[in-house]
Amino acid sequence: MHAITITGPGGPEVLAWSEVDDPEPGEGEVLVEVAAAAVNRADVLQRQGFYDPPPGASPYPGLECSGRIAAVGPGVGGWRVGDEVCALLAGGGYAEKVAVPHGQLLPVPSGPDGPLDLVSAAALPEVVCTVWSNVFMQAGLRPGETLLVHGGASGIGTMAIQLAKAVGARVAVTAGSREKLERCAELGADVLVDYREQDFVEEVREATGGRGADVVLDIIGAKYLARNVEVLARGGRLVVIGLQGGAKGELPLGALLAKRGTVSATSLRGRPLEEKAEIVAAVREHVWPLIAAGRVRPVVDRTVPMSNAAVAHGVLEQSDHVGKVVLTV
Repeated sequence: MHAITITGPGGPEVLAWSEVDDPEPGEGEVLVEVAAAAVNRADVLQRQGFYDPPPGASPYPGLECSGRIAAVGPGVGGWRVGDEVCALLAGGGYAEKVAVPHGQLLPVPSGPDGPLDLVSAAALPEVVCTVWSNVFMQAGLRPGETLLVHGGASGIGTMAIQLAKAVGARVAVTAGSREKLERCAELGADVLVDYREQDFVEEVREATGGRGADVVLDIIGAKYLARNVEVLARGGRLVVIGLQGGAKGELPLGALLAKRGTVSATSLRGRPLEEKAEIVAAVREHVWPLIAAGRVRPVVDRTVPMSNAAVAHGVLEQSDHVGKVVLTV
């Protein structure tokens, strides 16, 4: 088969469409013939040499894909050859085939007009599992609360807006342009903050009558740490899932104590198979019905042939997109 290999740490030009050995499904795995794979920031970090795959994972980038089951390994029940699926991966999505633990498989969901196409389905697993596990399973966002999402126009952001609105929460977002904020508003965002021109702490406090945000979903890390604590409401929960603004920051413990706030930091890729399977099962139970009802949908900015993955990485690095960039085989 062909897969995107990384010839060495560097820019998008180090991505090569190479002929490699086909994977074989092991115990508890299925082999998926890939139709499409979405691009994530983690893929960019892996290409740059900053985010190695977990032990035993495929060396090729790609944390989510869609396609059809080509073979079923030993110990797998409930799935058959030919089933259309999408999958959460620890790696290997940028390829014509990938072996997937069966607990990380999801059926292609139905929308209001029938099953989604495979390109749209590829844009779901990583972002939905990330948002559901962090905003709901970890931070426990409840109806009537306010969620602040940094990077509202990203793949994570566009999904977080929709899921929070679907459960009856209020949503504030930050983004770097008026055009991106308008797209966030179309998805349901209530409070729009241009981080280049406005202070998100002031804007969120004003919009909430001084209360602040009950949950903050943060992709920035150190640069925003103190201000994220400042914007928290009493009993607020900050969840850090990215380090685009640095990995080391000063935590204002006095302010955190006064607000009885909590800070957690999580990643999805390296979790044990059992934890990933639990998250995937929760997504199937809670999110797939919202997609079927038309209340949540994947947001695909553009598609790029998988052999031109370097182009897609360039788009992500320039933040020239809203939602997901998807590679097609």
